[in-house]
Amino acid sequence: MLVRDAMSTVVLTIGPAHTLRQAARLMSARRVGAAVVLDCDAEGMGILTERDILTSVGTGQDPDRETAGAHTTTDVVFAAPAWTLEEAAEAMAHGGFRHLIVMDGQGPVGIVSVRDIIRCWVPVRRERRTLVG
Repeated sequence: MLVRDAMSTVVLTIGPAHTLRQAARLMSARRVGAAVVLDCDAEGMGILTERDILTSVGTGQDPDRETAGAHTTTDVVFAAPAWTLEEAAEAMAHGGFRHLIVMDGQGPVGIVSVRDIIRCWVPVRRERRTLVG
């Protein structure tokens, strides 16, 4: 199976001046765990993840003052739609991250997450087990 088959095509794009609270609201509304951060004044793009926001808030930083740009990962590993899920999983495991921006041509066409890969690899059960405790 390929990345194009597993990726989410909902790509939230924000600017570096968005506050972490604004980013979190947008991510929550779109039910995504990462946002692509585009800075018109800088080259390339970065990624802001739910973990970045959690780390900031967990250390006592103010989400209304902290900006996406200050917490964006800029040394991003990009995936291609034609990568296998094994290649994507290997890149994530090697880099220690859970999201890859999927690039086709000059722009992002999706984001693939560990959760997306797991959904493809593990069949969804229609019945949930009831734990007796």
